[in-house]
Amino acid sequence: MQKLISFSIVSLSLFGFLACNPNGGDTPVKEDLSEEYYSGGLLGTVFNETAGAYEQPAPAVENDAAMSLAFKYGEALFEKEFTSNEDGIRSGLGPVSVRSSCINCHPNYGHGRRVDSYRANEYGNSYLLVVIDKNTQAYVPELAPMPQTQAVYPFLPPVDERGITIKWIDNYVLPEYPSMKFPDGEAFSLIYPEVTIDPEYINANPKPTNYDVKIEATIGIYGTGLIDAIPDDSILEQYRYEKSLGYFELNDAKYDPANFILENDGTRHPGRYTYGLTRGTLQNGPGANAIWNITNVTRSNRRYHFITAAYATAMSQNVDIQQKLGKSEQEIYDYLMSKELTPEMTDRDYQDFMVWHRGLAVPAARNLDDPQVQRGRETFYSIGCTTCHRPSWTTGADNYTGDTLVAGKLPRYPYQKIYPYSDLLQHRLNMVNDIRTGWCRTTPLWGRGLSQKVTGASDRLHDMRARNVVEAIMWHGGDAARARDKFYNLPKEDRDALVKFIESI
Repeated sequence: MQKLISFSIVSLSLFGFLACNPNGGDTPVKEDLSEEYYSGGLLGTVFNETAGAYEQPAPAVENDAAMSLAFKYGEALFEKEFTSNEDGIRSGLGPVSVRSSCINCHPNYGHGRRVDSYRANEYGNSYLLVVIDKNTQAYVPELAPMPQTQAVYPFLPPVDERGITIKWIDNYVLPEYPSMKFPDGEAFSLIYPEVTIDPEYINANPKPTNYDVKIEATIGIYGTGLIDAIPDDSILEQYRYEKSLGYFELNDAKYDPANFILENDGTRHPGRYTYGLTRGTLQNGPGANAIWNITNVTRSNRRYHFITAAYATAMSQNVDIQQKLGKSEQEIYDYLMSKELTPEMTDRDYQDFMVWHRGLAVPAARNLDDPQVQRGRETFYSIGCTTCHRPSWTTGADNYTGDTLVAGKLPRYPYQKIYPYSDLLQHRLNMVNDIRTGWCRTTPLWGRGLSQKVTGASDRLHDMRARNVVEAIMWHGGDAARARDKFYNLPKEDRDALVKFIESI
């Protein structure tokens, strides 16, 4: 539940130094802090280090009473369970779903945690299944890209959770450093997951064959509106810069205009969201998509189910389901595959949800004046981490005009200097049992140092294989191997300082 703590009270209790905003308005400015404390700029930062740090509305929201109210309504849509009722608030769950509520995957609005079993109804168990063809790395066509493991009676889930096994491989030996010790003798260890699905527990006709299974953890959702406010041209400029360096292997196809992502509003953009850079704008991206395809709750611009023909075929041919529904095979198939279903989420609810999603603030950086943190910052820069984990960006005019359902109704962050610590591009890290395709977007680091306090876990990387910052760094191969190798050879004092800096931003 969002804990509404005023920006001024939190700032006063933490620091005690407030001043007038030189740009006008009531947002306080910390006199003796550099701009880097404002990770989300003046319009997107909150000074909050509590367990509710990821849940706070940005100043851009709090400065508008109507938007603040919409934010609270949208927050409830994120936090509360959807039901299979045919009417009423949060109705329309199913016929199949990945989760029944968003917060189950994003505990306290943060990243998911590392677990050893797939249980969709367990809070914080936030893994998504990735079932891919072994040869092409493409999603298998028989299952949705995010395969569902829950179903509304009498339907069966596309994947029955009883058939999913997650096995953690301990004591992996990094080929470059087989001793698994730093030069000063301090040891480190690495683990990674292997996942299987017994085909007997897949409900599809035909069933997929020749497939691999991977898992991806959900990401933190705070600050996603600020990422959205970065101009496309700035991202393309970053790509051209890194390309000019001559030693990075970038996913060039993602930055060919012919391959820009066609959004639901008809516009095209380079990707900036998801590990695979499959979404270009927040308005038609992760949250807008997830509130539909995770729950299968339809709305006016998503009047169909997020399922496959192979699943619809299996369910429509199931005699038990035919009898329980009193419907024919064709009637069941037509219902499951219809493109003209009645909207279950109102446009107003969707607008409120997107105000909330785009209005989430970023926690301010912490302890940047601490000598150890400053030493870590200098080390972070000097060994080359900032090439991929680019510290800052400046947002544009942020005048979104795409999706007519939300255009002109969302929080805006014009011309803010923000510090996500990501280049938002895809690199290869060359990890054992790697992410699908091997390409992974550089994850923003802002706010992650509060994860243990906020979510109860601080695991990192796309499948949460890294149990701490050191393990995350040592998993970095490919383009990041240069920086990893320099980290490996640092004195312990510098390694500890760099970790403390990462935990402070």
